[in-house]
Amino acid sequence: MDGAISTRDNRTRRSAARISEAVTCGSAGIVYDGRADLDHEFPFYRSSVRKFRRGEIIAGAGVVLDVFARVQRGMVSASTPLADGREFIVEIVPKGGLIGELEVLRKQSLSLEYRASSDCELHYFDGRLLRDLCANDPQFQVKILSKALARVSELELRIISNAGSSLRQRLARTLLRLSALYRMDAQNSGDELIISQHELAATLPASREKVNQCLRRLRESKVVDGTQGKIRILNRKALEAYAEGAGLG
Repeated sequence: MDGAISTRDNRTRRSAARISEAVTCGSAGIVYDGRADLDHEFPFYRSSVRKFRRGEIIAGAGVVLDVFARVQRGMVSASTPLADGREFIVEIVPKGGLIGELEVLRKQSLSLEYRASSDCELHYFDGRLLRDLCANDPQFQVKILSKALARVSELELRIISNAGSSLRQRLARTLLRLSALYRMDAQNSGDELIISQHELAATLPASREKVNQCLRRLRESKVVDGTQGKIRILNRKALEAYAEGAGLG
Protein backbone atom coordinates (compact mmCIF):
# COMPACT_ATOMS: atom_id res chain seq x y z
CA MET A 1 0.00 0.00 0.00
CA ASP A 2 2.86 2.38 0.80
CA GLY A 3 4.24 1.74 -2.68
CA ALA A 4 0.88 2.57 -4.20
CA ILE A 5 0.70 5.82 -2.28
CA SER A 6 4.22 6.75 -3.33
CA THR A 7 3.38 6.04 -6.96
CA ARG A 8 0.27 8.17 -6.73
CA ASP A 9 2.24 11.04 -5.18
CA ASN A 10 4.75 10.90 -8.03
CA ARG A 11 1.94 10.91 -10.60
CA THR A 12 0.36 13.87 -8.80
CA ARG A 13 3.59 15.85 -8.95
CA ARG A 14 4.00 15.04 -12.65
CA SER A 15 0.44 16.10 -13.42
CA ALA A 16 0.90 19.34 -11.48
CA ALA A 17 3.95 20.15 -13.57
CA ARG A 18 2.05 19.25 -16.73
CA ILE A 19 -0.86 21.58 -15.92
CA SER A 20 1.49 24.35 -14.86
CA GLU A 21 3.23 23.95 -18.22
CA ALA A 22 -0.09 24.25 -20.02
CA VAL A 23 -0.67 27.66 -18.46
CA THR A 24 2.80 29.19 -18.37
CA CYS A 25 4.89 28.01 -21.31
CA GLY A 26 4.75 27.30 -25.01
CA SER A 27 5.79 23.66 -25.30
CA ALA A 28 4.62 21.39 -28.09
CA GLY A 29 0.96 20.43 -27.88
CA ILE A 30 -0.11 23.75 -26.36
CA VAL A 31 -1.91 26.30 -28.49
CA TYR A 32 -2.28 29.80 -27.14
CA ASP A 33 -5.25 31.93 -28.03
CA GLY A 34 -4.08 35.16 -29.56
CA ARG A 35 -7.43 36.19 -31.02
CA ALA A 36 -9.67 38.91 -29.60
CA ASP A 37 -12.82 36.76 -29.41
CA LEU A 38 -13.93 35.46 -26.02
CA ASP A 39 -15.12 32.05 -24.91
CA HIS A 40 -18.92 32.06 -25.12
CA GLU A 41 -19.33 30.89 -21.52
CA PHE A 42 -16.84 33.13 -19.72
CA PRO A 43 -16.47 36.88 -20.41
CA PHE A 44 -12.68 36.84 -20.15
CA TYR A 45 -9.78 35.44 -22.12
CA ARG A 46 -8.85 31.80 -21.69
CA SER A 47 -5.26 31.32 -20.57
CA SER A 48 -4.47 28.44 -22.89
CA VAL A 49 -5.74 25.45 -24.81
CA ARG A 50 -4.29 21.99 -24.35
CA LYS A 51 -4.99 18.65 -26.01
CA PHE A 52 -4.70 15.31 -24.19
CA ARG A 53 -4.56 11.80 -25.56
CA ARG A 54 -6.86 9.11 -24.20
CA GLY A 55 -5.53 7.79 -20.89
CA GLU A 56 -3.31 10.79 -20.09
CA ILE A 57 -3.53 12.23 -16.57
CA ILE A 58 -4.79 15.81 -16.67
CA ALA A 59 -4.51 16.63 -12.97
CA GLY A 60 -3.96 14.59 -9.82
CA ALA A 61 -5.71 14.70 -6.47
CA GLY A 62 -4.03 17.03 -4.00
CA VAL A 63 -2.83 19.46 -6.68
CA VAL A 64 -3.41 23.15 -5.89
CA LEU A 65 -3.74 25.28 -9.02
CA ASP A 66 -5.28 28.66 -9.62
CA VAL A 67 -6.77 27.64 -12.97
CA PHE A 68 -9.88 25.72 -13.97
CA ALA A 69 -10.76 24.08 -17.26
CA ARG A 70 -13.68 23.61 -19.60
CA VAL A 71 -13.90 20.44 -21.68
CA GLN A 72 -14.10 21.74 -25.23
CA ARG A 73 -13.93 18.34 -26.94
CA GLY A 74 -14.02 14.74 -25.74
CA MET A 75 -14.63 13.49 -22.19
CA VAL A 76 -12.71 13.39 -18.91
CA SER A 77 -13.03 10.94 -16.02
CA ALA A 78 -12.74 11.97 -12.37
CA SER A 79 -11.69 9.17 -10.04
CA THR A 80 -10.59 8.33 -6.51
CA PRO A 81 -9.07 5.17 -4.98
CA LEU A 82 -11.25 2.84 -2.89
CA ALA A 83 -10.12 1.37 0.42
CA ASP A 84 -9.21 -1.92 -1.28
CA GLY A 85 -6.98 -0.18 -3.81
CA ARG A 86 -9.41 -0.29 -6.73
CA GLU A 87 -10.24 2.81 -8.74
CA PHE A 88 -13.70 4.38 -8.53
CA ILE A 89 -14.63 6.67 -11.42
CA VAL A 90 -16.91 9.13 -9.65
CA GLU A 91 -17.88 11.19 -12.66
CA ILE A 92 -17.47 11.44 -16.41
CA VAL A 93 -17.15 15.10 -17.42
CA PRO A 94 -18.55 15.60 -20.93
CA LYS A 95 -18.04 18.28 -23.54
CA GLY A 96 -18.94 21.63 -21.97
CA GLY A 97 -18.27 20.40 -18.43
CA LEU A 98 -16.00 22.22 -15.98
CA ILE A 99 -13.04 20.92 -13.99
CA GLY A 100 -11.76 22.55 -10.83
CA GLU A 101 -14.04 25.58 -10.71
CA LEU A 102 -15.21 24.95 -7.13
CA GLU A 103 -11.67 24.32 -5.93
CA VAL A 104 -10.61 27.62 -7.50
CA LEU A 105 -13.45 29.48 -5.78
CA ARG A 106 -12.58 27.87 -2.43
CA LYS A 107 -8.81 28.02 -2.99
CA GLN A 108 -8.60 24.29 -2.27
CA SER A 109 -6.68 21.39 -3.78
CA LEU A 110 -8.32 18.98 -6.22
CA SER A 111 -9.97 16.04 -4.45
CA LEU A 112 -10.16 13.79 -7.52
CA GLU A 113 -7.76 12.64 -10.23
CA TYR A 114 -8.71 13.71 -13.75
CA ARG A 115 -7.81 11.61 -16.78
CA ALA A 116 -8.69 11.87 -20.47
CA SER A 117 -11.39 9.26 -21.20
CA SER A 118 -10.95 10.00 -24.89
CA ASP A 119 -8.77 12.28 -26.96
CA CYS A 120 -9.86 15.66 -25.68
CA GLU A 121 -9.23 19.38 -25.71
CA LEU A 122 -9.39 21.57 -22.61
CA HIS A 123 -9.61 25.35 -22.37
CA TYR A 124 -7.98 26.80 -19.25
CA PHE A 125 -9.06 29.95 -17.40
CA ASP A 126 -7.45 32.06 -14.69
CA GLY A 127 -8.93 31.24 -11.29
CA ARG A 128 -8.50 34.80 -10.00
CA LEU A 129 -10.70 36.11 -12.80
CA LEU A 130 -13.40 33.59 -11.89
CA ARG A 131 -13.35 34.66 -8.24
CA ASP A 132 -13.52 38.33 -9.19
CA LEU A 133 -16.41 37.76 -11.59
CA CYS A 134 -18.38 35.75 -9.03
CA ALA A 135 -17.80 38.46 -6.42
CA ASN A 136 -19.00 41.23 -8.75
CA ASP A 137 -21.74 39.44 -10.71
CA PRO A 138 -24.29 37.58 -8.54
CA GLN A 139 -26.07 36.17 -11.61
CA PHE A 140 -22.88 34.61 -12.91
CA GLN A 141 -22.13 33.22 -9.45
CA VAL A 142 -25.57 31.58 -9.36
CA LYS A 143 -24.95 30.09 -12.82
CA ILE A 144 -21.63 28.53 -11.78
CA LEU A 145 -22.90 27.23 -8.44
CA SER A 146 -26.12 25.91 -10.01
CA LYS A 147 -24.09 23.82 -12.45
CA ALA A 148 -21.99 22.43 -9.62
CA LEU A 149 -25.08 21.68 -7.52
CA ALA A 150 -26.70 19.84 -10.43
CA ARG A 151 -23.62 17.61 -10.74
CA VAL A 152 -23.60 16.85 -7.02
CA SER A 153 -27.34 16.12 -7.02
CA GLU A 154 -27.00 13.77 -10.01
CA LEU A 155 -24.21 11.89 -8.25
CA GLU A 156 -26.22 11.63 -5.04
CA LEU A 157 -29.29 10.28 -6.85
CA ARG A 158 -27.14 7.81 -8.76
CA ILE A 159 -25.54 6.46 -5.58
CA ILE A 160 -28.93 6.09 -3.91
CA SER A 161 -30.39 4.40 -6.99
CA ASN A 162 -27.47 1.98 -7.28
CA ALA A 163 -27.48 1.03 -3.61
CA GLY A 164 -30.35 -1.43 -3.97
CA SER A 165 -29.81 -2.46 -7.58
CA SER A 166 -28.37 -5.57 -9.14
CA LEU A 167 -25.12 -5.35 -11.06
CA ARG A 168 -26.95 -5.82 -14.37
CA GLN A 169 -29.23 -2.90 -13.56
CA ARG A 170 -26.27 -0.71 -12.66
CA LEU A 171 -24.44 -1.75 -15.81
CA ALA A 172 -27.45 -0.98 -18.02
CA ARG A 173 -27.96 2.41 -16.35
CA THR A 174 -24.28 3.25 -16.73
CA LEU A 175 -24.27 2.40 -20.44
CA LEU A 176 -27.37 4.54 -20.99
CA ARG A 177 -25.88 7.41 -19.00
CA LEU A 178 -22.65 7.26 -21.01
CA SER A 179 -24.67 7.10 -24.21
CA ALA A 180 -26.44 10.32 -23.21
CA LEU A 181 -23.07 11.99 -22.60
CA TYR A 182 -21.82 10.91 -26.02
CA ARG A 183 -24.98 12.32 -27.62
CA MET A 184 -24.05 15.77 -26.32
CA ASP A 185 -21.64 15.82 -29.25
CA ALA A 186 -23.76 16.40 -32.37
CA GLN A 187 -21.42 14.18 -34.38
CA ASN A 188 -22.05 11.16 -32.15
CA SER A 189 -25.19 9.01 -32.09
CA GLY A 190 -24.42 7.68 -28.62
CA ASP A 191 -24.68 4.07 -29.77
CA GLU A 192 -20.92 3.38 -29.68
CA LEU A 193 -19.10 3.95 -26.40
CA ILE A 194 -15.32 4.09 -26.17
CA ILE A 195 -14.67 2.56 -22.76
CA SER A 196 -12.48 -0.29 -21.56
CA GLN A 197 -13.73 -3.06 -19.29
CA HIS A 198 -11.45 -1.72 -16.55
CA GLU A 199 -13.00 1.76 -16.86
CA LEU A 200 -16.50 0.31 -16.91
CA ALA A 201 -15.79 -1.74 -13.77
CA ALA A 202 -14.36 1.35 -12.08
CA THR A 203 -17.42 3.39 -12.99
CA LEU A 204 -19.95 0.99 -11.45
CA PRO A 205 -17.83 0.15 -9.29
CA ALA A 206 -17.56 -3.64 -9.44
CA SER A 207 -15.00 -6.33 -10.10
CA ARG A 208 -13.89 -6.68 -13.70
CA GLU A 209 -14.77 -10.39 -13.68
CA LYS A 210 -18.41 -9.76 -12.72
CA VAL A 211 -18.74 -6.94 -15.23
CA ASN A 212 -17.40 -9.24 -17.95
CA GLN A 213 -20.03 -11.84 -17.03
CA CYS A 214 -22.83 -9.28 -17.29
CA LEU A 215 -21.52 -7.97 -20.59
CA ARG A 216 -21.34 -11.51 -21.95
CA ARG A 217 -25.01 -12.09 -21.09
CA LEU A 218 -25.97 -8.81 -22.76
CA ARG A 219 -24.03 -9.82 -25.88
CA GLU A 220 -25.70 -13.23 -25.93
CA SER A 221 -29.08 -11.47 -25.76
CA LYS A 222 -28.05 -9.17 -28.65
CA VAL A 223 -28.48 -6.11 -26.44
CA VAL A 224 -24.90 -4.90 -26.88
CA ASP A 225 -21.89 -5.84 -28.94
CA GLY A 226 -18.35 -4.60 -29.09
CA THR A 227 -14.65 -5.13 -29.43
CA GLN A 228 -11.74 -4.33 -27.14
CA GLY A 229 -12.28 -0.86 -25.68
CA LYS A 230 -15.65 -0.29 -27.39
CA ILE A 231 -19.26 -1.16 -26.63
CA ARG A 232 -22.05 -0.74 -29.18
CA ILE A 233 -25.68 -0.55 -28.08
CA LEU A 234 -27.78 -2.76 -30.38
CA ASN A 235 -31.14 -2.82 -28.57
CA ARG A 236 -31.75 0.36 -26.61
CA LYS A 237 -35.27 -0.61 -25.52
CA ALA A 238 -34.02 -3.87 -24.03
CA LEU A 239 -31.20 -2.02 -22.26
CA GLU A 240 -33.72 0.45 -20.84
CA ALA A 241 -35.82 -2.48 -19.60
CA TYR A 242 -32.77 -3.96 -17.84
CA ALA A 243 -32.06 -0.57 -16.29
CA GLU A 244 -35.58 -0.54 -14.85
CA GLY A 245 -35.12 -4.03 -13.43
CA ALA A 246 -37.19 -5.95 -15.99
CA GLY A 247 -36.05 -9.36 -17.16
CA LEU A 248 -33.59 -9.87 -14.33
CA GLY A 249 -33.06 -13.33 -13.03
